[in-house]
Amino acid sequence: MQLFVNDLTVIDFSYLCPQRGIVGESWIVDIMLDGSLNDQSMVLDFGRVKKQIKAIIDQSVDHKLLVPSENPITHVTKHSNETHYWVDFLRPQNSIHLFCPADAYAFIDAPEIDMQATLSYLHAVIKKELPNNVKGLELKLRAENIPSFYYHYTHGLKKHDGNCQRIAHGHRSAIQVFVDGMRSPAWEQRWSRRWEDIYIGTAEDVVAPEHLTLSPIGKDMIGDRHVCYSYVAEQGIFELVLPAAENEVMSNDTTVECIAEYIAQEIKQHEPTHEIKVIAFEGVGKGAIGYA
Repeated sequence: MQLFVNDLTVIDFSYLCPQRGIVGESWIVDIMLDGSLNDQSMVLDFGRVKKQIKAIIDQSVDHKLLVPSENPITHVTKHSNETHYWVDFLRPQNSIHLFCPADAYAFIDAPEIDMQATLSYLHAVIKKELPNNVKGLELKLRAENIPSFYYHYTHGLKKHDGNCQRIAHGHRSAIQVFVDGMRSPAWEQRWSRRWEDIYIGTAEDVVAPEHLTLSPIGKDMIGDRHVCYSYVAEQGIFELVLPAAENEVMSNDTTVECIAEYIAQEIKQHEPTHEIKVIAFEGVGKGAIGYA
């Protein structure tokens, strides 16, 4: 007997890529269970699937940075405080460095992060939590079908009381722009290209390198081409160093509300006599609307 749940959850996360840097992503999760009926004449109660298994998936990868631990440019070091890890991702001329609590990462045993590597990781985590009558587990990950323009962004929200405070989590997000009430594919395309794989930071979190808790490797790699961020949130100290070319600094927080307003104001500078409306998504099915 098989039991399935489509659209079980959406995982919003970022991952390290040798070619693209830090990539924000949003994947929809479908699940199918194969097993015998239990004493309730069920493979597994839908409520348990939607709560317990969804919670396992969320705790494993959602709002985390997925790190390809088997890539030769990945260097992971545990700090002496036993709570934080350094991750040094040594891309030539474009290295990325992090110092974050352990829960901010998911270390994937693969040379690169893709759907198959993530599926294998999730399968192993979920399988050990299933009851004995469930013998088979099939997971599917898929990106939202976005018929228009979109971008991939990564950010961190230090004021958030949940996992959004993690400095490197992200989304794959659609964008819609209206000028005087008319849809503008040209402006949508410009922002899709501008934020193709971007980190969006807040100006007040930018710091000088000497204020960071850098690893010995990181100290030798950081130069003028990098931007440094540091903040303290409820879960601990979060630090990130990344190439300036893959970064955009906002004066405000990087909530989707502020992002929508920021884009609208940026467009308004080029369209001063027109009314601007921006619908900025944050992953799948949610977002904010900004006006200028």
